[in-house]
Amino acid sequence: MSVTILQLVSFLLSMLGLAGCMAATGMDMWSTQDLYDNPVTSVFQYEGLWRSCVRQSSGFTECRPYFTILGLPAMLQAVRALMIVGIVVGVIGLLVSIFALKCIRIGSMEDSAKANMTLTSGIMFIISGLCAIAGVSVFANMLVTNFWMSTAGMYTAMGGMVQTVQTRYTFGSALFVGWVAGGLALIGGVMMCIACRGLVPEESNYKTVSYHASGHNMAYKPGGFKASTGIGANPKNKIFNGAARPEDEMQSHPSKYDYV
Repeated sequence: MSVTILQLVSFLLSMLGLAGCMAATGMDMWSTQDLYDNPVTSVFQYEGLWRSCVRQSSGFTECRPYFTILGLPAMLQAVRALMIVGIVVGVIGLLVSIFALKCIRIGSMEDSAKANMTLTSGIMFIISGLCAIAGVSVFANMLVTNFWMSTAGMYTAMGGMVQTVQTRYTFGSALFVGWVAGGLALIGGVMMCIACRGLVPEESNYKTVSYHASGHNMAYKPGGFKASTGIGANPKNKIFNGAARPEDEMQSHPSKYDYV
């Protein structure tokens, strides 16, 4: 029962993480205009992975998509690739994990097959979460670098601050959504890998080998047997496996008591 619950919890966490990655990739607020120097403005700018938008004080918003691919910064294209790869791998892992759930029976699928599918989906969720976290972190690092480079140009030689027309951008809400989504997918993948251990069947069959010690005066045959040790009355015939043998034939294998 605990394995089933662990699978369901990890499946839900991974699904939420994948949905968050999709939402973050499609959001436009990856970077927003910094209003530190100009809190009152009639125009507010923000940018995403696919387009840049301008919102006026009247409430009208105009967005312009990026019509070029080669003209975009290399870091932005790398972030796009990481997010897309994370989403694709996460979708495949989600489909695999559905068939790997212990509460779902498909034909005569064994637990060992479900364990392999669970491990595969867990690894895919981990890769998806790492791609999302890496993509968001790369974009955040790019924002921090551009922010401090533009801030350094705002100071004069006297140490004062002057007004500049250069627009600075800071973290947008999509970055936090991406971080949280990547963390959920990563945690779900780890839990899915842990649940895999509970589905592996335990080996309970052991190979045994029987050893038989042979004596001078005992003959091992498929039937029952009786043996004489030479102590007490010596019967005329010895019985081995239900067949009578003469005494002189049995004396060909002397016992240790014959020399006492």
